[in-house]
Order: sequence, then C-alpha cells, then structure tokens
Amino acid sequence: MKSMRIIVATAFICLAVAACEEKEGENESVISSKNSSESHHMGENCMNCHKSGGSGEGWFKLAGTAYNEAKTSVYPNSVVKLYTQPNGQGTLKYTINGDAKGNFYTTENIDFGNGLYVSVEGTTVSFMVTPISSGQCNSCHGSSTAKIWTK
Repeated sequence: MKSMRIIVATAFICLAVAACEEKEGENESVISSKNSSESHHMGENCMNCHKSGGSGEGWFKLAGTAYNEAKTSVYPNSVVKLYTQPNGQGTLKYTINGDAKGNFYTTENIDFGNGLYVSVEGTTVSFMVTPISSGQCNSCHGSSTAKIWTK
C-alpha cells in the first residue's frame, strides 16, 4: 500500500510540473467579455500574475476593475475605451468590454504611444483627465488613487 501512495504522489507531481512547463513562455489570448464570469481577484493588480513568467493565464496589456459610483461594489459589464485625446476626443484606438464581475482585461497588444485617455462607460461615461502609458489600472486605482467607477 505504501508503494502505491508513492506512485500516485509521483504521478501527481509529474503532472503538476508538466502543466507548469507547458504554460512557461506562452501567452494565450485572454480577453474579457460582457456577462463572462471567468475572472477573479477584483480590485487587485492583475499584472502581478498575468505577465511573462507569472502564474496567470495570458499576459495582460491592460486590466482593471470598474466599480459603481459609490465605489462600494463592482460595476458589471462596463466598457473601457482608449482615445488619443481627453474627454472622448481624437481617435478611438481600443475598446475593452468588462465582464460580469467588474473586471476588464486584454492580452491584445496596445500601443500607448504618447499616452491614451480612458473613458469608462456604464449608463453614463466617466473620463480620466490624464493620459496613461501603462495598462496596470489597479496598480494605482484603489491603492494610491480612487477606484475606477461609473454609473
């Protein structure tokens, strides 16, 4: 019976190592979508894990969490847009749909150039007044600045 446990434990370790080795160096396509509930860890910096060498599936180029106006609960199915000028002006470069858990994320390449201006849409639109050059939204929002919100 003892040798059977060792064989089972060895097989489990080999499968776990193989699964990790298969993910290493890969960047699978992962994009949030309306009503999806696949995401997790709302409010945390997604890129702590979803990066090259990280444990998360896919290497996110932009990710974060949208909240309601009171910033007390997530806002499901928001729409995040990135423009070349403030207040929704200029060229619309990218659109990312948020999911049912309030998270939005994409592994698609984003060219931030000299900075992009963000809008978050629910039933109304909220604009970020300064341009972004990084897609790690929750690295600031919710820690050193207010949470991302819409209504």
